[in-house]
Amino acid sequence: MKKLFIALLALTPALSLAAPAGQPSPWQLPIMLGIFFLIFWLMVWRPQSKRAKEHKNLISNLSKGDEVVTAAGITGKVTKVTDDYVQVEVSNNVELTFQKTAITATLPKGTLKAI
Repeated sequence: MKKLFIALLALTPALSLAAPAGQPSPWQLPIMLGIFFLIFWLMVWRPQSKRAKEHKNLISNLSKGDEVVTAAGITGKVTKVTDDYVQVEVSNNVELTFQKTAITATLPKGTLKAI
């Protein structure tokens, strides 16, 4: 280990005397930015817009009788749908009003009876 360290110390001055690198290509920065943008788009932007589109489709297709899950984890059956709000029956004679955006998923019919 000590010999390896000494050999590396001996090579350090030789490496520092090497010829300096030439001018970088003028295309290097735009290419790197393009690659970064492509990775950002594939990893973040595209999946997020896909989820937003699915959620918008879910909200627009809500109807009376659908079984839903809210952002708070509350499950229930839709009893009334207006432009911006949904009324959800969570228990017998207990109805809560939620904004449509608070609905995160619909459940298959009969799921609430199985719970």
